[in-house]
Amino acid sequence: MTASPNIADALRACAREAPDRIAMRVPEGHGAGGASTWRTLSYARLDRASSTLAAGLAAIGIGAGVRTVLMVRPSEALFELMFGLFKAGAVPVLVDPGIDRAALKECLAEAQPQAFIGIPLAQAASRLLGWGKASIRTRVTVGRRCWWSGHTLEEVRARGEQAPPPQPGNDPQALAAILFTSGSTGTPKGVEYTHANFLAQVEMIRAVFGIHTGEVDLSTFPPFALFDPGLGMTSVIPEMDPTRPASADPRKLVDAIEQHRCTTMFGSPALLENLARHAQANAVRLCSLRRVISAGAPVRPEVVDLAYRMLPEGAEVWTPYGATECLPVAVIEGREILALRERSDAGGGICVGRPLARNIVRVIRIYDEALVEWSDDLMVATGSIGEITVAGPTVTRGYFGRDAATRLAKIHDAGRIVHRMGDVGYFDDAGRLWYCGRKSDRVIAGEITLFTETIEGVFNAHPDVRRSALVGVGPKSDRMPVVCIEIRDRSRAKDWPRLKSELRELAGQHSVSRGIRDFLLHQGFPVDIRHNAKIGREKLAHWTAKRVSYKPFAAMGDDANIEG
Repeated sequence: MTASPNIADALRACAREAPDRIAMRVPEGHGAGGASTWRTLSYARLDRASSTLAAGLAAIGIGAGVRTVLMVRPSEALFELMFGLFKAGAVPVLVDPGIDRAALKECLAEAQPQAFIGIPLAQAASRLLGWGKASIRTRVTVGRRCWWSGHTLEEVRARGEQAPPPQPGNDPQALAAILFTSGSTGTPKGVEYTHANFLAQVEMIRAVFGIHTGEVDLSTFPPFALFDPGLGMTSVIPEMDPTRPASADPRKLVDAIEQHRCTTMFGSPALLENLARHAQANAVRLCSLRRVISAGAPVRPEVVDLAYRMLPEGAEVWTPYGATECLPVAVIEGREILALRERSDAGGGICVGRPLARNIVRVIRIYDEALVEWSDDLMVATGSIGEITVAGPTVTRGYFGRDAATRLAKIHDAGRIVHRMGDVGYFDDAGRLWYCGRKSDRVIAGEITLFTETIEGVFNAHPDVRRSALVGVGPKSDRMPVVCIEIRDRSRAKDWPRLKSELRELAGQHSVSRGIRDFLLHQGFPVDIRHNAKIGREKLAHWTAKRVSYKPFAAMGDDANIEG
């Protein structure tokens, strides 16, 4: 498949090479015995339908450079519209549908969209809540249009049958899309993607995971499914709510994998754990899967171990490391995660593998302020914790409408852009990158700095702990570290005094956690809306601050105690 300036050209190439290959399968109901029934869309049909929509969209004013909010459920329409917008040269604006209304309104005001394409519920909410009120001029409803103005998708399709094909231009550095971060580690920001970024991602994903044309992907995260046409894969969209992956019915996932002989599955760590535990309890083996890819948050070793038990011999479990602003950065296979488990349990952080060949990954001293120009003097020695930075073909250029945020996240280095990941970590002597947490989540306790993943790794090793979370209470420069604990069996909360004593003893066994004395029992951590896996530490810190009395960490002795 030859390189092209527009990500939609990868779809055209697939349609030429294998027009009858199935591009996607979507559940449409249930047949005899309750089994799911599926609609299919071939590559030829997807290419024709998206070209027709491109012409129709351009005819109603959604053409080159027009920023267009897209709020459509995972379906044929989502794929057709996304590639139709690319072919028209428009700029899709994608926002997580699960974020709160205030944040969503702020995101859309920031993106200043000129068009809005959405299902009736999204259109109604947009009008009633004033989303994009100052900038939106064109509306397209996917479904029945009610009291609001604008076009329907079918009207656009009919216009496209008669309209000439649009000419979107051929600049690979042109703005292709604006993808908002989930806001799980800060305010949602609109990341500017070029076609060159998308094309580089497709080729890096193909190379690192060994994906071949004709494979079948169960994609539980719709944005990742949009890479499938570029990879020549069949997308199977399971019956689930993509905004709540942790609540997906594992029986439906198993049914989809087995019915369509899926070779690849992409899912969040929370979804993977749910599926793996179901498979273990029901002696399920997913024999068609060659690889499982899980991203969005670190995957705990025990979940990796469980995943292998449901897979055939030789199958792989991959965890790519990256962010919306730069993905993939590094990758690690599950067997290596398990081999390094003892180091993580001892406070070494989480190994995210080795950087991909086209990326330049460097660790610099931790700064909270902007760094305009790169200098090698910023770098720290191997084994020292600092901020992770990346330069490479998938590094995005900035945040739309947020110059200050762009200055904080980007460094200029001899004509290329270096992205500051906002994560802290280090390289070991074998060239592996270790993740130690978010820079903004570090706890500065006087002269000591504590990092979330190094501290939490110690306590997560306890058999009764499901998850732990380090938070800080008090002044920013001299916080009191507190570790919140989520236990595996909530019915055993009465054993908390015993567990708390054991955790204090465990803390004293490792240099990174020595001195940690304060623990709180929590019934269920707040998590991100995109993957249901990243811990909402800011909310957890507020919760903790209401339940503890602050003491400077340096002044705390062996008698320090917090009742949970």
